[in-house]
Amino acid sequence: MAKLSLNKAALHKETGKLKRYQQYLPSLELKRQKLVVERAKGWAKFEHTNQRIEQCRQIVADSLPMIANRDIDLGHLVSVHALELDKENIVGINLPVLKRVELVSKPYSPYLKPHWVDALVVQLRVMLELQCQHRIEQQRLELLNIAVKKVTQKVNLFDKVLIPKTLQNIRKIRIFLSDAERADVVRSKLTKRLRAAED
Repeated sequence: MAKLSLNKAALHKETGKLKRYQQYLPSLELKRQKLVVERAKGWAKFEHTNQRIEQCRQIVADSLPMIANRDIDLGHLVSVHALELDKENIVGINLPVLKRVELVSKPYSPYLKPHWVDALVVQLRVMLELQCQHRIEQQRLELLNIAVKKVTQKVNLFDKVLIPKTLQNIRKIRIFLSDAERADVVRSKLTKRLRAAED
């Protein structure tokens, strides 16, 4: 690290740095607060989707216990064909947004499958859509967690390191300049006395 110069130019430079830091810190803090609020909203949505997935599982367990029968092939009845995503910008962070889920149901003969397979297909469609939504919400939360962590680190850097260090530098320079000024005054008085004594 460069040695601190103890002069008026350095004082001016450090004062300018302090002013910039103090202007930048509130906007960083505001960004952090907005991200924390957005993360809380995202977490609430994530938990709500979790509850809906559990409800869907419970509905299937209660109303369709016959799916436990291994003799009936229930694989690949419904699959995700396409996901349409969009991006949402929250204070400079691009977050994914699920716009649309395109599901495909595999055709099956109503004569070869039991009648309850229709109800199962409906529940599978609901479950797949919820799982896609759940994944996107999880990605959003992960991105928000990273963003909050980075902004918090920057806030702490400014608040706990840069601003205190700059204030300390300004104090050192002011003390040095004040001491130098006092020494000049004392020197000039001594010089005056010496000249007066010589005369």
